[in-house]
Amino acid sequence: MTTLLITGGAGFIGANLVRRVLADRPDWNIVNLDALTYAGDLTWLADVLRDPRHAFEKADLADRAQIETVFDRHPIDWVAHLAAESHVDRSILEPEVFIRSNVLGTQNLLDVARKRGVKRFLHVSTDEVYGTLGAEGKFTEETPLAPNSPYSASKAASDLLVRAAVHTFGFHAITSRCSNNYGPRQFPEKLIPLMIANALDGKPLPVYGDGQQVRDWIHVDDHCTGLLAALERGRVGEVYNFGGECELPNLTVVKTLLSVLGKGEELLRFVADRPGHDRRYAIDCSKAKAELGWAPQRRFDEGLRATVRWYREHADWVARIRSGAYRDYYQLQYGGRLAPGSPPG
Repeated sequence: MTTLLITGGAGFIGANLVRRVLADRPDWNIVNLDALTYAGDLTWLADVLRDPRHAFEKADLADRAQIETVFDRHPIDWVAHLAAESHVDRSILEPEVFIRSNVLGTQNLLDVARKRGVKRFLHVSTDEVYGTLGAEGKFTEETPLAPNSPYSASKAASDLLVRAAVHTFGFHAITSRCSNNYGPRQFPEKLIPLMIANALDGKPLPVYGDGQQVRDWIHVDDHCTGLLAALERGRVGEVYNFGGECELPNLTVVKTLLSVLGKGEELLRFVADRPGHDRRYAIDCSKAKAELGWAPQRRFDEGLRATVRWYREHADWVARIRSGAYRDYYQLQYGGRLAPGSPPG
């Protein structure tokens, strides 16, 4: 049996990866490590928490002693490191939180994993470390790192720490970088679930700037397939890009959601742009296709409709998430930017 440690396994991508491994790798055990911060939710995994192949450990990666304890309890062979603070807007408000989690947390995990003889370490990163593109071109694995937000800077730092572990210590690590994920169970601070939730409530949909920021969208299921391919077949020290090959301006995505939901465009509210907002991302994933035999399978239009359906069917979960502290954050982030008289999200 292979024992895989998944950090951030109660988060959006992590929980989907946990479920994928349990379903498709019957000879693997999972140790699911998560600090259960605001975006971690074990209700997403309620049906697998009693699976004998799944063990949950609440731990903070910034506390090395807690990581050591997890390794003491379980014979960990491989690591998939997804745990991270990941929302750009929050990183602008509190950059120190991102440094603690994404940089210090990654270094602690690397140190413990290396000393404990972990045979395979997948570091899950983001295309945002590459910065921004003009009207043409795509990010490749050779694109220089040029992060433009505290979030992307913290991820670029963690990427370089992984690179250093490979080159200095011969550690068996691989890095993946992915474009914007979407799908069920995503915390409603991100674009697609935020817009779905607001539209369902008949509330304003805040669109930054002119809404022409371009992103490449990939369904979380396709991303998880890529992560397993990189973990099992990736070459040590290499970087692999994963994208959905679906470039769309944010405004197009939002208008498409309104159409799917049967809502009118009068709900659109253009708000002051995010400071330093990257204009365009686009991923060249030809290396992953050639070396890992991977390619995105989910069409965006079909995946988006399925995502909308999931949020409709789980309105109680969305309502719970959007209460309390989330409302305070939403008001702080968008309240002063919405037109007078617009209700909060």
